[in-house]
Amino acid sequence: MKQSIAGLLLPLVLAPSFLAPSLLSGQTVPPSYPPTSAPAATSQKPAAAQSAPAKPAQTGQIVTETKAAKVKKPLPQIKPFSRLAVGAGVGLMGVNLQAATNINSHMNLRAVGNILNYNINNISTNGMNINGNLNMATAGVAVDVFPFAKRGLRISPGVLFYNQNAASATVTVQGGTSFTLDDFTYYASSTKPVQGTANVGFHTQNPAFTITTGYGNIIPRKGGHLSFPFELGVAFVGAPTTNVALTSGQVCNAQGQFCMDVATDQTVQTNLQAQVAKYKNDLDPLKTFPIISFGVAYSFNLR
Repeated sequence: MKQSIAGLLLPLVLAPSFLAPSLLSGQTVPPSYPPTSAPAATSQKPAAAQSAPAKPAQTGQIVTETKAAKVKKPLPQIKPFSRLAVGAGVGLMGVNLQAATNINSHMNLRAVGNILNYNINNISTNGMNINGNLNMATAGVAVDVFPFAKRGLRISPGVLFYNQNAASATVTVQGGTSFTLDDFTYYASSTKPVQGTANVGFHTQNPAFTITTGYGNIIPRKGGHLSFPFELGVAFVGAPTTNVALTSGQVCNAQGQFCMDVATDQTVQTNLQAQVAKYKNDLDPLKTFPIISFGVAYSFNLR
């Protein structure tokens, strides 16, 4: 009997203490756990639930950043004065040559020169025949400012430090024909036709300030070498100077009588100066001399 009781008690002694009541009573009792275990399990489930939605947010963020990186592609970084461009074109001031270098991503420093020699023949005004030359020669510098670095639109303040734009001509009145000075009609002598000279200068203000706008960056910020710049603006050269002199010949009445020398007759000279004043008034708008040009340019790296 003692041996059987010891055999029964031995498993109870070796088993965990929380099983002893169930074996002794013959009832199934759920095991007891440390009181801190249940809250720990409960706190982990919300943490897992909160971490699950975080993945779509991170994925969306990556997509947004990728799109933004494509839209805001940075410009190639170029050092100041590291590129040079040379170009040529045509415009109202003649054939032009220009050279430019970069200051920063929004500005270039540009030098330009223009030259033109054009013959003016068989022009008639007030009955006088004009034959001469139009000589254009200018040189200047400008700062090209590009508000949008990737675009070609620009604003360019500058200065003409050399300006010799002018026209010179000879004046003739064929014998027996009429011409007018300040609305007064004269008739050139058949034996001594009227001759003279005329000069117009477009460089009263020298040096002269210039302001232009245009499209086309001759040092492209997107890369490449060729560009096709266009420019439109004005140069503030001052009111043109105008001089006309009748140096020889005689004028008469309609019948060819009562002739007088044009170089010495006071009435003729007074009417001539009045006519010159009208010419000056007609040319006054050219004190803001127009600048229009277009051309081609090539750029390359200096360093």
